[in-house]
Amino acid sequence: MDDLADRIAALTFSGLTQEQVTALVIDTVAGWGEAQGWRVYRRAPSVMRLPPPMERQHSVLDVALARPAAPPIVVEVDHTDRRRTVEKLLAEAEEGRIPIWVRWGPGRIAEAPPPIHVIALHVTRHQGRYSRNDLPAPEHSARSGLPSEAAELPLPASEHSARRGQ
Repeated sequence: MDDLADRIAALTFSGLTQEQVTALVIDTVAGWGEAQGWRVYRRAPSVMRLPPPMERQHSVLDVALARPAAPPIVVEVDHTDRRRTVEKLLAEAEEGRIPIWVRWGPGRIAEAPPPIHVIALHVTRHQGRYSRNDLPAPEHSARSGLPSEAAELPLPASEHSARRGQ
């Protein structure tokens, strides 16, 4: 699961909506599972039922990964801390699945109770859009090598006038 965390940590984007970020993370999880050669199911049925009045229907998981000779992995992707997500992942763990909660957003990301694995994706938010730009800072241009004269500001009026005339 460290390699999934590494893939998610490597994501960079700018100006995406909440839905776009969630879709990008889900696509990343699904791509990771496919790269492992596992069967990938999006919006897979959960063992947990929906609350009334829809209690006859099952909740869904963002991604479920079926692995040969290993327990399935179930993944939920959320931008907020949701008690229902914790309950759903704990129910999945009771059935022998490995639960992963990819939590993304600005600010503090809460821990989840064991055995839920949390992968945190910290983002910034500006005007309702989300970004994650971990690009290196640009290099500064090389100095020209010309000496420069430091002047204390503000300049006295007489000195300022004399410099303008130069």
